[in-house]
Amino acid sequence: MRTLSDRYINPFTDFGFKKIFGEEPNKDLLIDFLNQLLQEEQSPIIDLEYLQNEQLGRLEIDRGAIFDLYCRNERGERFIVELQKSKQKFFKDRTVYYSTFPIRDQARKGTWNFALQRVYMVAILDFVFDEDRNDPDKFQYIVKLSDIETNEVFYDKLSFVYLEMPKFQKSLGSLQGHFDKWLYALKNMPELAEVPADLQEEVFVKLFETAEIANFNDTEYSAYEGSLKHYRDTKNTVDTAREEGREEGREAERHRVAVRLLQRGMSVAEVAEITALRPAEIERLERDRTS
Repeated sequence: MRTLSDRYINPFTDFGFKKIFGEEPNKDLLIDFLNQLLQEEQSPIIDLEYLQNEQLGRLEIDRGAIFDLYCRNERGERFIVELQKSKQKFFKDRTVYYSTFPIRDQARKGTWNFALQRVYMVAILDFVFDEDRNDPDKFQYIVKLSDIETNEVFYDKLSFVYLEMPKFQKSLGSLQGHFDKWLYALKNMPELAEVPADLQEEVFVKLFETAEIANFNDTEYSAYEGSLKHYRDTKNTVDTAREEGREEGREAERHRVAVRLLQRGMSVAEVAEITALRPAEIERLERDRTS
């Protein structure tokens, strides 16, 4: 029996994000989104090829690097597109680390002159970096290797794009251009009962048709229901513990978050990713909890 009351999926769930952007029949949605996001960075993307998103590196630690989406366009340029639901202490470090995989992926055997195609690391964030809280109007960051003295771009083939979605507060009447419409749709989709008149364009009509829960088969519905529960549980647990922890100290807050996530059946690796605690410390909390 289907019990969800929302008409459209939440794009910030793992299932929702992959449904919209990660399936071959919906590749045109991802192309349109990236073209809007990167329109000042490059010429339009004509086609994308989904690449295997689990890259087996040379070191054992590399084998845990899994991206939400990994694509290559017709020019050979690489795109990692990731959704991040919960704040992570070393998330910027993680994006830099992930960017090394599509760089190494371009290596050639034998004689090679080290010429690289562009690499884009795109992170859609359901949180705001602490250092950005005092700048509520800036939600998009495009970062490149630049010279400190001149502020000129030193190397333009590696770009990091961060979208802090909680900062995007525009209403339908204040949207300016196609990209604003994308951000509005992604942020507000679960609350909408129909496609807004301002979004009656072909790409957005397809977006909402793809996201309509009533169109899912039973397997898809069950997968989305589980993904939504995981998203809500994680967000509620983290948000509640963070608010309580303001008075009792940051470290104690992270311990409480870790214990609650462990109680919900998350693995040590997942808890470490969310809380930035060391795996050994989480294992100790787990032993204390179950003893």
